[in-house]
Amino acid sequence: MGLSCLLALAACGKGPSDAEVQRAIKDVNVIDESNLSDIMLTVGDPNEAVAYFARSSQQNPDRIDLKRGLAKSLVRANKPTEGAATWTQVLTMPGATPEDRLGLVDALIRTNNWPRAEAELNLIPPTYETFERYRLEAMVADSKKNWKKADSFYEVATGLTTKPAGVLNNWGFSKLSRGDYPGAEKLFGEALTYEPTLFTAKNNLVLARGAQRKYDMPVVDMTQSERAQLLYTLALTAIKKGDIAVGKGLLQDAIDTSPQHFEAATRSLAALDGQG
Repeated sequence: MGLSCLLALAACGKGPSDAEVQRAIKDVNVIDESNLSDIMLTVGDPNEAVAYFARSSQQNPDRIDLKRGLAKSLVRANKPTEGAATWTQVLTMPGATPEDRLGLVDALIRTNNWPRAEAELNLIPPTYETFERYRLEAMVADSKKNWKKADSFYEVATGLTTKPAGVLNNWGFSKLSRGDYPGAEKLFGEALTYEPTLFTAKNNLVLARGAQRKYDMPVVDMTQSERAQLLYTLALTAIKKGDIAVGKGLLQDAIDTSPQHFEAATRSLAALDGQG
């Protein structure tokens, strides 16, 4: 019986029984708790969320939603080992789903436990096709250097989300790690069309271009501080390529561009001048 039923009964002059009152209060509490849980999982401080879900799941050990909240919060709080252990507990509870197993896989990947992550993925029915499944499948394939399979999974994952910037950045990094610099550059650029503020993709784009000795800055939105950092990344890439003069020029540009004192760039330039 919900709160609306209680109000209707009161309006009719019929007093609800104590049991009905208690049930209605519990219903309202569950609704309030559900809203609080949603807030904790999204905008709340991860460590506060861990404390909340740990306490709540201890008080309600049969509630799978609270145990899920604890597992997710532990991963958000950069405690993936504890998160994986909690996801393992979730999977033993009635009502566990393939999505819960994907939560476990994600936590295992964060702990670099690739063999178990792959084994857990293989337990999920092939008919369960979601963005998260293919994103994780791609990462596992990457870890095994199975590039053809990784590319296939990344492509499917990209098509299953309206916000593909993150997965395009991962795919680009995969291409970067295997030396396909033009392919990486294309994917980082594509990621930025979906999320122009994604600095990781900007930095990776500069790395991919620098690896091809493209030492001009890409045409992307950036703040002055970001521009200084990207110039520094490009400078280090040039130096690693043996293009020392270009690198020194880029370091000076980074120092001149930075709105604050750029200690790392200043130190690198001084070290190069000292070698000269």
